[in-house]
Order: sequence, then C-alpha cells, then structure tokens
Amino acid sequence: MEASGGYERGWAKTLRAAGIEVRIVDPKRVRSFARSAGRLAKNDAIDAEMIAWFAETFGQAPGQAYDAAREKLAQMVNARQGLLDLQTALQNRSEHSEVEEVQKMHARLLKKIAGEVVRLEAAITALIKSTKDFAELAEIIESVPGLGEITSAGLIAAMPELGQVSNKIAAALLGVAPYDDDSGKRRGERQIKGGRRRVRNLFYMACLGAATRHNPVLKAFYRRLIMKGKEPKVALVACMRKLIVILNIMIARRQKWDPALCAAG
Repeated sequence: MEASGGYERGWAKTLRAAGIEVRIVDPKRVRSFARSAGRLAKNDAIDAEMIAWFAETFGQAPGQAYDAAREKLAQMVNARQGLLDLQTALQNRSEHSEVEEVQKMHARLLKKIAGEVVRLEAAITALIKSTKDFAELAEIIESVPGLGEITSAGLIAAMPELGQVSNKIAAALLGVAPYDDDSGKRRGERQIKGGRRRVRNLFYMACLGAATRHNPVLKAFYRRLIMKGKEPKVALVACMRKLIVILNIMIARRQKWDPALCAAG
C-alpha cells in the first residue's frame, strides 16, 4: 500500500495482525511507475491496479515488520520537528509585525511551543532509555563527537536499516549518495537524489557542527576537501556520506567511536 500521511497505519496493523505481509511504498514511485507505463489518468481503481502492479514488478523488496516502539519514537521525533517549524514560522512573522497585540500573541505562542518542545524531548529521551535496543544504539551514535541525543533519536527512528545494509545503501537511504549524469562523452556533475528528507536535514545540521567544530576526524576531512577546491556545501555532503558509512559500520559491529579507526576509514 501507499504511504498516505499516517492513514495507512491502521490498515497495516490490521493486516499484519492477520498474518499478511505488508509493504508501504512511496506514492511518488508508484505514480512515476504508472506514467512510465502510459497510465496518465488517476482514480482509486487505477491507483489500486498500479500499486498491485508495482508490487509485482518490484517483488524482491521485503515486507516491513511492525515495530510499535519505533513507530512511537518516529511520531514523537516528527512532532518535535513540526513544533520547531511552527516556531520558526512564528518568529519570522513576528519580525515583520508592528502591531503590539500581534507581537504579544506571538510571544505567548512561542513560549508555549518552547515548553512543549522541552517536554517532548524529555519523553523521547525516556523512551529511548527504556527500550533496550534503542538505548544501545543511542550509546553508539552519541559516542561520535558532534552527535547528540536529538540526532541519535532521529537516526534510530528513521533509519532502522543502519548496521544491516551495505554502506552504499546506507548513504542512499539518507539521500547523500552521488548519482551519475553521463551521456556518451559528456560527464555531468554528480548529484544527490532521493533519500529520507527529514532525517537528512537533521543529520545535515549535526554534521555542520561536527565538521567545523566538534569532530577532529571530520574537521580534517572537511578541510582537505576545501583545500582541493570543493565548495563548502559539497564538502559537507561528503562529510555526511562519510559519517553515515562510519555509523553503519559501528552499529553493525556494535562498536563505539574510535578516532584512529574512523580516520583510517
């Protein structure tokens, strides 16, 4: 079935309880698949047919096991990000408002949002500590200089594949794998595509601090790339790719951060 903003969760839970394997797929992939087959019209019957055809065509993908704790964590992490997005929007509006009553209203809302963020972060921390597997993963991830509790929670919630897939797949899931754009003798610029946007944005901010301030291994790598003429953003994406690969290996080995080994990698 297609992901539909959460509406699919109840059906997926019911089907799994009945012993039926469930795969939840990206609706953009299904629509692109339909277009490639020349099916430009869209309605419920066509959508159902295309989803079934898509599943048959790409049948090698495994079903997704239900993990109640991870789903709860993911919803809490997403809710926190939603509050931060709302906070930013209100702050931007407040800057351009000259009406005192509106500014006071914004201030009250911002205070309320800040309090809710703090409470939600405490709940996220408590959930991770009370879930054995999450606590072990958090200890490994947070051993990396520059990565804290929020980044750790985001990775645990959104990238359960870490430690179980190849390094290339880990980079692709995050959305930092470079893709070719060549044709004949033309060699196009490599670009990153796809991946999981929310966790990539979270990881980007963590890597920004790690590569420029907190992590000696990433700082050295980032500086080498800049000295070679790479643009700062390109160098930072390369740092993200390097770090997610390191994390993938660390989690697979159940091993904490080791600067010597990570620098060599």
